[in-house]
Amino acid sequence: MALEINLPDVVAEVTAEFERYEDALVNNKVDVLDAMFRDAPETIRYGATENLYGYEEIKAFRSARSPVALGRTLSKTVITTYGRDFAVASTLYQRPSAPGRTGRQMQTWVRFPEGWRVVAAHVSLMEEPKDAPKRG
Repeated sequence: MALEINLPDVVAEVTAEFERYEDALVNNKVDVLDAMFRDAPETIRYGATENLYGYEEIKAFRSARSPVALGRTLSKTVITTYGRDFAVASTLYQRPSAPGRTGRQMQTWVRFPEGWRVVAAHVSLMEEPKDAPKRG
């Protein structure tokens, strides 16, 4: 049997979790963010300025992070599911606090008995090309 990609019900589940994560991120709901990452030493988050190995490092980063200027606008969000238990969410974002820069975020989601959890995440920033159209 072939692997089924983007089953509508699974895409809907992961999209709801992704939106819940985004709400928790911009509203600094640290307890929700912590719950959305798998509590395991194999969980990794590469951030814009940090490399975090294991759930405990990710949790410590979240609790110490400043809650100032977390608002952002997402674009080009793509959620792809592979079967019923694996997904990747990718998005671009812009923050008013970082004009001229584009953020990139990717998350790998896996369904466990306790629900969908992020097992790997990568966040990076890049300068917008000089000839890029102006936003707004």
